[in-house]
Order: sequence, then structure tokens, then C-alpha cells
Amino acid sequence: MKPDFIDRYSRLASPVHQLAAGPKLLAGLALVLLVALWPGAPWRLLGAVAALLLALALLSRIPPRFLLRRLLIAGPFALGVAVLAVLQPGGLQIFIVMLAKSTLCLAAMILLTATTPFTDLLAALRRARVPGVFVTTLALLYRYLFVLADETLRMRRARMSRSFMPARAHHWRSLATVAGQLFLRAHDRAGRIFAAMSARGWEER
Repeated sequence: MKPDFIDRYSRLASPVHQLAAGPKLLAGLALVLLVALWPGAPWRLLGAVAALLLALALLSRIPPRFLLRRLLIAGPFALGVAVLAVLQPGGLQIFIVMLAKSTLCLAAMILLTATTPFTDLLAALRRARVPGVFVTTLALLYRYLFVLADETLRMRRARMSRSFMPARAHHWRSLATVAGQLFLRAHDRAGRIFAAMSARGWEER
């Protein structure tokens, strides 16, 4: 697993990358709140936001395939939120509006994280007086996500080398087993890390 698979393009020399992390974070959150809380179906606003995000993506010089792949990975979450609206009266229109708003909000956050090193975002959150426990949790999540990704690949490779069966049903069972074992290992590792940090004087604040 490459160590930069999360923020691979966050240190380019584009005009968007050179902006300070704090103002970018504030602008991104303001844009998300504007889109999410604006009542009704503001198609002109959504179109303007989409055009702005597209222009920023082009200025950032990040490969479009990278951003699109991230958006497709996060897309099911937006779809899951919007599907709940179908059960309401006039649900189809509400569904379309919610899907558009959720997609734009996700695109804004993906562009923010893709053009800003994660350490800079954490520093901006600390300067904004965000609770330390939340910032520490994000930092640990970022740090150990790479460890869990590598462990997942090793477990999957070991299981495939011991039980090669091309059947799709077996493939899904194998993935479910790996996911369960990974959860148990992550829980055990989290306990060991917390004990080690506590032994070195770390306290929750």
C-alpha cells in the first residue's frame, strides 16, 4: 500500500494548493452549510456551486480520474441519504434535490482534502479551538488507516493463497471473514495503543 494513497496530490504547486489551510477549511464548511441549509430547490445556486467546484478542480491540476473515483466511492452515502426522501409526498423531487446537494457537499470536501495536507487541516482545527479529543481522534484515524489498509491486504493475500476458489459466493464469504478478523485485530490494536499512550502520560482533554 502506497503511503500517499489518501493525499497523493495534496502537495502540488497549483494556485488552490497554495491557499492557507484555515481559509480553505472555513470556505469549504461555509459552502457546505450554504448548500445544505438553503431551502427548496435552488437550481441556480447548485449550478453556480457546481461550476465553482469544477473551476477549482481544474485549477488544482489534480487528475480528474482521481477526484471522480473518490466521488464514486462516497456516492453511495449521498444516495442512501437521498433515498429516504422517496417515501415522502413529492418524494421524487426531494430525492433529486437531496442527491444534488449531497453530491456537491461531498465534492467540496473531497476537493478540500485533496488539495490540503491532512496535517495542515489538523493544525487549522487546533487553531480554531476545536476540542482536542476530536482532533486527536482524527489524527490517530489518519495515522492508523494506513496500518489497517496494509493489514487488510496481507490478510486477503494470505487467505487467497490458502483457499483459491474462483466462485463468487466464496469470494464474498472470504471478504466477510477478512472484515470480521480485521475488526477484531483493530479493536485489540486500539487497546494496546491506548495502554501504551496512557503509560507515557497521555490524558484525554
